[in-house]
Amino acid sequence: MNTTEDIFPKGQQLPNDWFVGNAFLTPLVTKDKNNEFSAGSVTFEPGARTNWHTHPKGQVLIVIEGSGFYQEKNSPAKPINKGDVINIPEDIEHWHGASATSKMIHIAITNFKDDISVTWLNPVTEEEYKSVQ
Repeated sequence: MNTTEDIFPKGQQLPNDWFVGNAFLTPLVTKDKNNEFSAGSVTFEPGARTNWHTHPKGQVLIVIEGSGFYQEKNSPAKPINKGDVINIPEDIEHWHGASATSKMIHIAITNFKDDISVTWLNPVTEEEYKSVQ
């Protein structure tokens, strides 16, 4: 797909402390006096994914392009595709990212509890990732 057709710019690369592979963020809304959440467009290149993590007040993902996976700890991974909306409950350990063959872009709407929106955990291993493909 031609990048000029993307809804939002690709943004800045996210740190490999929290992601495996190449993932990028374009901030859309920051937490402020009116909003107890932030929102951003996250682009995952093929094979890229988050580490395992939790959100103290939950998160919503809206897939706007491509395909990938969402997985909660101790549950099977679920394929996610353009148009899917994933409502992630608070404190649920999970990961999400692109498939091995497609990029995936989602809007992440992340709630804050006090000033915390995410707790990063261990990377998703190659074995864990390959088992969902």
